[in-house]
Amino acid sequence: MAFTAKGRATRQRIIEGAAGYLRSDDPGNVTLDDIRAATSTSKSQLFHYFPNGKEELLLAVAQYESDRVLADQQPFLGSLDSWDAWEQWRRVVIGRYRAQGPRCPLAALIGQVSTVPGAADVTASLLRRWQEHLRRGILAMQENGEVDPHVDADRTAAAFVAGTQGGVIVLRSTGDTFHLEAVLDALISHLRGGGPARPAAE
Repeated sequence: MAFTAKGRATRQRIIEGAAGYLRSDDPGNVTLDDIRAATSTSKSQLFHYFPNGKEELLLAVAQYESDRVLADQQPFLGSLDSWDAWEQWRRVVIGRYRAQGPRCPLAALIGQVSTVPGAADVTASLLRRWQEHLRRGILAMQENGEVDPHVDADRTAAAFVAGTQGGVIVLRSTGDTFHLEAVLDALISHLRGGGPARPAAE
């Protein structure tokens, strides 16, 4: 459905308001009435902008939250062409998840819309985009002569994404960023040392 500029702004306000409500505490199984109250939106407005109801709205909020994951890492994620940029990026990532604490809004949202067509694509797209930023950063460092050209940029970028996600999962259980810090430090140290990230011989 095409919206006017005002309509797009209203729709975005609803998405951001719903995201804020879902981030504020564990809302359990959120309802449209919860979101309507949190965003001061009428039921007719909600269904005007989200004709398929709750699932469509939560999927839009999940997409918004996934975009925030990458936006919160900028400008460093988009310019990983120096060791200072990598260290700044590390600090931003740790700071983001330390502030977020054990609750992960995106994971909670995906859990509520996991059976909706397109839900898995939100997470998959996020991980692909995240990995691509990191891959480009590693390639830039190789072009600058800062990282060994034998380092596999694709696999190392994948390791950063998987390691970060693993650290966040541990954080959700412990409330501590220690494991997240450890994996990022180990991977950045790997880049500095130049050991190739290659699959083990079978």
